[in-house]
Amino acid sequence: MAGSAPEKRAGSRTGELVLRILILGLCYVLALLPRLIAVARFESVIHEFDPYFNYRSTKHLVEEGFSSFLNWFDDRSWYPLGRIVGGTIYPGLMAASASFFWALNAINLNVKLVDVCVYLSPFFAANTTLVTYYLGKEVAGGDRGVGLVAAVLVSVVPGYIQRSVAGSYDNEGIAIFALMLTFYWFIRAVNSGSLSHCAAACLSYAGLVSTWGGHIFVMNLIPLYVLVLLLAGRYSERLWIAFSTFYVVGSLLSMQVPFVGFLAVSAAEYLLAMATFVVLQGFAASSFVKQHIPASHQTPELLASAKRVLFRAAGAILLSIVCLSLVTGYRPLWTGRFWALVDPTYASRMLPLIASVSEHQPAAWTSFFFDLHIITFLIPAGMYRCLQKPTDANIFLVVLVMSSVYFASIMVRLIVVLAPCACVLAAVALSHTLRVYTAQLRRVGGG
Repeated sequence: MAGSAPEKRAGSRTGELVLRILILGLCYVLALLPRLIAVARFESVIHEFDPYFNYRSTKHLVEEGFSSFLNWFDDRSWYPLGRIVGGTIYPGLMAASASFFWALNAINLNVKLVDVCVYLSPFFAANTTLVTYYLGKEVAGGDRGVGLVAAVLVSVVPGYIQRSVAGSYDNEGIAIFALMLTFYWFIRAVNSGSLSHCAAACLSYAGLVSTWGGHIFVMNLIPLYVLVLLLAGRYSERLWIAFSTFYVVGSLLSMQVPFVGFLAVSAAEYLLAMATFVVLQGFAASSFVKQHIPASHQTPELLASAKRVLFRAAGAILLSIVCLSLVTGYRPLWTGRFWALVDPTYASRMLPLIASVSEHQPAAWTSFFFDLHIITFLIPAGMYRCLQKPTDANIFLVVLVMSSVYFASIMVRLIVVLAPCACVLAAVALSHTLRVYTAQLRRVGGG
């Protein structure tokens, strides 16, 4: 009898593991099936204009090599001017497709390049369900139930399906996977303070930068989250390690993409990250001083003097930046697309070409209901649950979803960013609700 209890616990853990793998496998299949309907009903083809241009670029990369691809002048695009492809696109999508094509043919699976491009988005969307599981688990403090519910929701949410169907060979198909992976590894780095997790977050961010212009959202969201934690008095050495490593290494890696280059450290869109980095170093210096001065010597006068030194140092740095800008004549200016996201009326007044595209219009209320369904109602409940017991991880989730809701309301195409993030927040609410009611049912059944 004494040995039966450990055996039962081991058997229970094994059964739970098998059930978890089965649920994730079903989510993986469930994510694939609706995205393959177009191929099942018609045939394996690339549709829409931008996906077909991406396919032509991938074909050139496969046939001519990466060096030729970066220097390729495409006279069939932007007619009659033509287009220098290597310096005007994010090459991650093409590089990923070419890598899959070469790898499959290397093991004697003779597939067509067009088929690789057609099925790439559904493949990465299915993998996003697995990443969402781990992100939900990390945000919930190791609660696997939240991760499983998040995986189920993200596999069928319409706001993500519409951008990752078979044949829609566009940047979002692979970028959302890289986006969620970046968030996951960054939260793990904040929770653990591990440099290996920071490195994984930087590599994921580099993949996102090489794929999609939406990486600017990430490089502004994470500094905003850091500032929120600092204002909430939640500074920690783990946060300093995570963000400092992410900003420095991530910026260096993003500069390797030709379309980004030195914009990663000179464009106005990245100024928030740079300012947050400087502020965080000030907090780290203050914490370092407090740790190495005995408590008996930490008088109010000494602390006030240290604060004055830090503020003067920050002012000197800011003044030197302003002087350098005046001497060199460089003025970092925000682009029109940035102002279009801040001011909903800017595009219609100043950028009529961008405003004429339907997916750049502000989102109607019905768009949220059609693209998110019941998740729309679960977002406030999940936010309330997170703020009941705030942690570094679920504060990030709240900041992420609130920012995504705002930008999705400004530009309807950004619902694709909101959808998977909202699934995680909705999973927090739904998982807690199910846990409460199942506990009550057990008590009723036991009674």
